Amino acid sequence: MRSRWRVLLVVGAVLAAGCSGPAARPAGGGGAADASVVYAKTDGGTTFVRNYNVMGPATDKAPNMELVYEPLMRVDYGDGGVVKPWLAESWTFSAQGKQLTIKLRKDVTWSDGQKFTADDVVYSLGLPIEKPDFSIAGVTYKSVKKVDDATVAVTFAEPSYATLNQFANILLPMVPKHIWSTQNLNTWTNPEPTGTGPFRLKEFKPQQITLQARTDYWGGKLPMTTYKIIPTSADALKAQLLKGDIDWASASWPNGEKEYVAKDPDKHLYQLYSNGGAMSVLFNTAKAPFDDVHVRRALALTIDRTAVVTTLQRPGTEAGPTGLSDQLFADWLDPAYKGKVQKVDAAAAKAELAAGGWTIDNGALVKDGKRYQPSILFNSDWGWGNYADILINTWKQNLGLQVKGAGQPSAGYYDKQNLGQFDLAAASTGGSGVYGVYRFLSSSYKVPIGKSATLNQGRWSDPQTDSILASMERTDNVDQLKTLGRELQKIVVDKVPFSPIYNNFYFVDINATRWTGWPTPDDFDHIPFVGMGPDTILTMLKLQRRGS
Repeated sequence: MRSRWRVLLVVGAVLAAGCSGPAARPAGGGGAADASVVYAKTDGGTTFVRNYNVMGPATDKAPNMELVYEPLMRVDYGDGGVVKPWLAESWTFSAQGKQLTIKLRKDVTWSDGQKFTADDVVYSLGLPIEKPDFSIAGVTYKSVKKVDDATVAVTFAEPSYATLNQFANILLPMVPKHIWSTQNLNTWTNPEPTGTGPFRLKEFKPQQITLQARTDYWGGKLPMTTYKIIPTSADALKAQLLKGDIDWASASWPNGEKEYVAKDPDKHLYQLYSNGGAMSVLFNTAKAPFDDVHVRRALALTIDRTAVVTTLQRPGTEAGPTGLSDQLFADWLDPAYKGKVQKVDAAAAKAELAAGGWTIDNGALVKDGKRYQPSILFNSDWGWGNYADILINTWKQNLGLQVKGAGQPSAGYYDKQNLGQFDLAAASTGGSGVYGVYRFLSSSYKVPIGKSATLNQGRWSDPQTDSILASMERTDNVDQLKTLGRELQKIVVDKVPFSPIYNNFYFVDINATRWTGWPTPDDFDHIPFVGMGPDTILTMLKLQRRGS
């Protein structure tokens, strides 16, 4: 049991809102004889796309593929972000940290009955190397080879202790070589997915997906027979939860403790788990004027973080300037930044612009005769328009700068962000450990505007950042990692590749009328947040039918 963040139910931030229009009650959503768990998805539009090619280039894909395809490892956020086994049974680094030997579980089968072996792992890990456009997890290893049927060896160019968490990324899943190697992965949609996970696809409809629980899953027997996914909106979700039409969702609910939990504290669960990161303004540093630190500082100095969290109805969740959560990283934070939140400072912001030779004329940034009218990209499926307006108004009031809103639904938002087709973007930053939070800043992930980025969508390129990240990869000494992490914090604060707004949390909404055994923020070793792969699976394995 871990009990690290008991204050979580009074802090948080919105990540997901919704699409328009209520969803119909799913078939088989209730009743004593029904052994289905129903999940309502608020951030994927009103219909689903049947594309289970989890590693292909398409952005718009079917939801919850992590219940079919699994990673080698998992991150235990209840234990400080430690990487733990999943499909991998164990692993060891060589003395120099350049080779990782991974031992695999021997009891795993694909859902078509074939055995999961090292050949599948070599193929899966090799795909991002052979096809860089598929490297959506941002891999850092250089090669992988088979040692025997249950062992693989992964080689890095440099010592890479800190990069272990990439093998716990659900964006680097294991896929069956005997099926995938015969397909054109650029165009194949994998309509009948075969994975190692606890579910197989039973029925696909644009507004309801039904997954069938496997009876031969290596991780154990599932208590439910099916798992159903429906699209919904943020407003409709609240009514569905209160009526008991759905069992599970992942969405913020301001005042949820009063409007939902208080109506039936035993069955209405609204939970928050810190993920250590923040919602931030990400600067596109590959283009003017955001390649100028003075402009980045000026905009960071005029973000009204308190107004944003007040509108969220989550007071006290303003992010510190490092983007690292005080709750998770208290021992890693530079004391100069602990508990600090940047207040709006218009005078300092104007001084920064002046130092960079910038003026503002008729709402535009001007330098050397060139005018720049910036826009801010945000995900409209998250309901982020209100918060973008707060930033836009603050920049106008304090600087006279007119920033345009550029809301996009999820697919368009991620496309534009990855391609670098933005000026500013409201983006989530975070990860496992300090290195995991900051590794997206490595210039090794930088690609030209117009080419899809795996990480580093802000196109940050800074030799000092690269040097520190490389040093973190080369050591497993905690004291050295803390020192290096504080150097990175200073870069983020001083050079401002991104500017944190508010702390991020995983939001979990549960109606426990049909199912009990859910973790809580006071007692968990896995987070019941749909989309986290192994954590989602562990949650489902431990559920019990109420009254059974």
